Amino acid sequence: MLTTIRAFLSGLQKETELTIRGLLLGAAIAVVFTAANVYLGLKAGITIASSIPAAVISMGILRAFNTGTIRENNIVQTVASAGGTLSAIIFVLPGLVMIGWWREFPFVETVLVCALGGILGVLFSIPLRRALVVNSPLPYPEGVAAAEVLKVGARGDEAPDNVLERSRGPFIVLFGAIVAVGMQVATYIGVAAGAFERYFRVGAGVSGFSTSFSLALIGAGHLVGISVGVAMLVGVLIAWAGVIPIYSAGLEGDIAEIAGQTRAEKARFIGAGAIGIAAIWSLIALVMPVYQGLVATLRTGGGERTGGHDDRDLSVGLIALLSVVCLIAIGGLLYNFVAGGELAAFGWPLVIGGVLFTVIVGAFIATVAGYMAGLIGASNSPVSGIGILSIVAASLLLAIFIQPYVPPEATDALVAVALFAVAIVFSIATISNDNLQDLKTGYLVGASPWKQQLALIVGVIAGSLVIPFTLNMLNGAYGFAGDPNRSAVADPLGAPQATLISTLAKGVLNAQLDWNLISYGVLAGIAVIAVDEILKRANLLRIPPMAVGIGIYLPMDTTSPVIFGAIIGWLYVRAVSKSTQSAMLERFGVLLASGLIVGESLLGIFYAGTIAATQNETPLALVKDFALAPLVGAVLFAALIAFSYNWVSRQAKG
Repeated sequence: MLTTIRAFLSGLQKETELTIRGLLLGAAIAVVFTAANVYLGLKAGITIASSIPAAVISMGILRAFNTGTIRENNIVQTVASAGGTLSAIIFVLPGLVMIGWWREFPFVETVLVCALGGILGVLFSIPLRRALVVNSPLPYPEGVAAAEVLKVGARGDEAPDNVLERSRGPFIVLFGAIVAVGMQVATYIGVAAGAFERYFRVGAGVSGFSTSFSLALIGAGHLVGISVGVAMLVGVLIAWAGVIPIYSAGLEGDIAEIAGQTRAEKARFIGAGAIGIAAIWSLIALVMPVYQGLVATLRTGGGERTGGHDDRDLSVGLIALLSVVCLIAIGGLLYNFVAGGELAAFGWPLVIGGVLFTVIVGAFIATVAGYMAGLIGASNSPVSGIGILSIVAASLLLAIFIQPYVPPEATDALVAVALFAVAIVFSIATISNDNLQDLKTGYLVGASPWKQQLALIVGVIAGSLVIPFTLNMLNGAYGFAGDPNRSAVADPLGAPQATLISTLAKGVLNAQLDWNLISYGVLAGIAVIAVDEILKRANLLRIPPMAVGIGIYLPMDTTSPVIFGAIIGWLYVRAVSKSTQSAMLERFGVLLASGLIVGESLLGIFYAGTIAATQNETPLALVKDFALAPLVGAVLFAALIAFSYNWVSRQAKG
């Protein structure tokens, strides 16, 4: 055994891809990104994708050694992105504190929930690689962007062949990053608003319009393309021109509050239903290609060498062994969770049911989450929607098979079990979402899949170790709304997703959930699926059903910049198509979009850390309550977009 370990470490020292240096650097970046994302997610309900920022940081550090390769940089961003992505566990796990089941986040249990679920997320998504990455037209916006960043930062033989592209590519990424940073700085100091919103009456109801002035989301829209942008627009119109005006009819009070409350209590659940049926349809459509990908993996014993590089996955035997080990450990976690409590008599049924739930629902979610990453990008995927569907399913199973046989006072214990089981499944979802995105980046830069898969496991472990420390620090400083044991002095963290998911669990087990809303979403999703299939057969612009559900589910200030970015990107491609160097200019557009994401993401992570360090929500604000901030924000946002695309369209000139 020791000889094998020494041989492996010796091999790593000779590696130019999976290096000890790359793994350690990636783990260090993962720790920082995970901590920042945990705070930001609990505070604002959003997390920042770390793949691209990690790639940029990695290139900067490894260039100092003058020995880094594009594939080693890719390993660093793979490790870092896994840890940063795992921070989305905060969309579920704080629910256990909110309902008073936990007073704090126990270190061992929290680490194991994150690590075991995350490792299963890697393992469950490996058989999907050929179907969803190698042989798929999915755009993978962030995966492509990360690959472009890695390529333009490459040196020597790995650098682009075109001299002009090689010299200007990194500068375009840097330009986009500086532009995005400039917009964010203006927002952070208070001279420009970060968003715009207006609400108004529509008959007896209300509606409105809102958008964030996020250049990163403009870049994401450029990368996802016009089809996804139009589909999201359809979802926005369903929510804001239909659902919200109808359900807000006759309500009196502040129209902004009415609109926000109606979206949160009505439209969001309809969107969850639409996402759910779209997810099921996506799974049905993927059954055959996934099966073919698995057969190909089995036939080659894990993979093959194609295109001159190692194209192997981790072996099927190793995947099976690690999966069994993780599931046994999860069984032990579940048994320990219910032991000595009101559900102790049902310990083994809950353990067996929980493990089966992890396998069946986890495998389903791995496919759906991977598909969503390919469709819209890991950072924009509505994994909280998956959490919603999972908690409803878990709560229903407990209500049917366990609740009739326990006293009414055991309902809180059932809610806790549902949240605990879904936290594990949620870890699977988030890492599956990230895994395929990273594998797409690796595929584009000629990386070895099995090495990336090992790197992802390292990133999961690194992120898992920092999550309980960060959660306990924030719980002690702020606490969470609704926690009956809360003793913190500062205003509690909102944790919007965790609040919703814990509310759903209680709603199902207390028979208080409005199933009509979920059903309406399913019906809307079926209608969109039918229209999309008609458009497919007519060879017209598609409207992906999942993207429509996303448009209904997410707030408009998140979706509208993505829609704008998709339209702007489409117009840009049409404009440069007349040039003799149209292909290069199209790639330059991708680099600009990537730069916008890089700049805002890096500064966003720094800003989140500054907020956490100073415990000040606006630590950089020089101006407060500036009356012209919305106007300045809108004008600056539009001007920077116009200037950036005009500038990049002229970069093909020698």
